[in-house]
Amino acid sequence: SFKKKPKIAILREQGVNGHIEMAAAFHHAGFEAIDLHMSELLAGTRDLKSVQAIVACGGFSYGDVLGAGGGWAKSVLYHPKVRDEFAAFFNRSDTLALGVCNGCQMMSHLKDIIPGADHWPRFLPNLSGQFEARLVRVKVNATSSVLFNDMQDSAIPIIVAHGEGRAVFDSRVTRNDRQVMSCLNYVDHYGKQTEIYPLNPNGSDNAVAGVTNNDGRFTIMMPHPERVFRSVQFSWHPQDWEHYSPWFKLFKNAAKWFK
Repeated sequence: SFKKKPKIAILREQGVNGHIEMAAAFHHAGFEAIDLHMSELLAGTRDLKSVQAIVACGGFSYGDVLGAGGGWAKSVLYHPKVRDEFAAFFNRSDTLALGVCNGCQMMSHLKDIIPGADHWPRFLPNLSGQFEARLVRVKVNATSSVLFNDMQDSAIPIIVAHGEGRAVFDSRVTRNDRQVMSCLNYVDHYGKQTEIYPLNPNGSDNAVAGVTNNDGRFTIMMPHPERVFRSVQFSWHPQDWEHYSPWFKLFKNAAKWFK
């Protein structure tokens, strides 16, 4: 039977630049990707009721002068109607959300309105004091994250490009909680978690590169899977990778969840 494609809102704000690749990745996976600018939500001309998924994309919202994703998050949190709109979206049982890079930082600020996300870290400036743009290796952990279904223990190269990607947890979040919710960790050449620069580009606690919420529907990550979902986006790749890289599975998992 023919089913309608799930709709994903590709969220962007002034300064966000990763939306085209993100839309392409979800489009390839079978979504209907819809461009949605924050100004439309703030003006009330569009809403989130008609979409099943949202993705907050990477870039430099407000030029990052208001802190990592901070200005973007405040445009949600300090606008009662938009705050309620996002809270309602997160509280539906039929929704998924992903935040990448700047969108990861932004969504981490929204954790009070995201069920089961109170353990999420903040993202602070890299220990190097520099913008880090490089290929790193991350390992996928076994978590409840819908997006990483059947990917656990994979160690795959991925692009990072951020100045404030250091995950720092509140002291009340136990080491076990960090482990349970950390879906991605920076690893060394032996697949071991590392806090050593530049293999860990920012100095994250527990080498954390991404976290999920309790039921696994909302996931945030600093690295950019949309920049490497096709094999040709790598300068080198194993010959048995065909058109798509292993990261494409993340987008396919999202589509599969809606089936």
